[in-house]
Amino acid sequence: MQKLTLKGFKENYYYKTDLEKLCKQYKLPSYGTKAELNHYLQLYLSGKPPQEIKAVRSSHHNNSGVKQINLNTKIVGSRFSFNNEARKFFANYFGVKNFHFKKGMAIIKRKAEAENDTNMTVADLINEYTKLKKTPNRSKILKRTSEENTYQWNNFVKNFCQSPESKKFNNKLKVAAILWQHVRNSSKPKKYRPELINIYQSEIKQYKK
Repeated sequence: MQKLTLKGFKENYYYKTDLEKLCKQYKLPSYGTKAELNHYLQLYLSGKPPQEIKAVRSSHHNNSGVKQINLNTKIVGSRFSFNNEARKFFANYFGVKNFHFKKGMAIIKRKAEAENDTNMTVADLINEYTKLKKTPNRSKILKRTSEENTYQWNNFVKNFCQSPESKKFNNKLKVAAILWQHVRNSSKPKKYRPELINIYQSEIKQYKK
């Protein structure tokens, strides 16, 4: 088996099940979000001993969550989660009747968990999200986070289905899946590019209208 390197790891796309197997193989924590598993493997491949790589969350989840939430509540290590208690707290803080958790808030929280940022508080979460909302290029900032990187396949399908090229095909998802297999196993960016249609024309021509 070819030895896995940090460079090779970053150049390839892995499904969560693949990451879990790799973590078990290298005796690393093998539960958590995909971003967390990626984080463990990158630490290991960067030279950190496996015994020093600790899980950012317990494998046994306590569904009760933190009992009382305030601005000083820690995001990591306090059992804080986006549950009904958190919804009530944010509704009261922002002065709204019905509060809906935002994608940006979830990504900031996941990033803190993946990086084991035990200093981040609810106040920090609110401040970071507020700044993010005011940032003109906030979509680019979101894409740079570890959690957003786990959406590569979904983004690939979305971009393909919105492209002019996709209108030529009946089964768009099937075509996207074929193209994705090649992109996933290449060293190029895991993004849809129009030239892929010509490169793999022989494999997808049967799905043309």
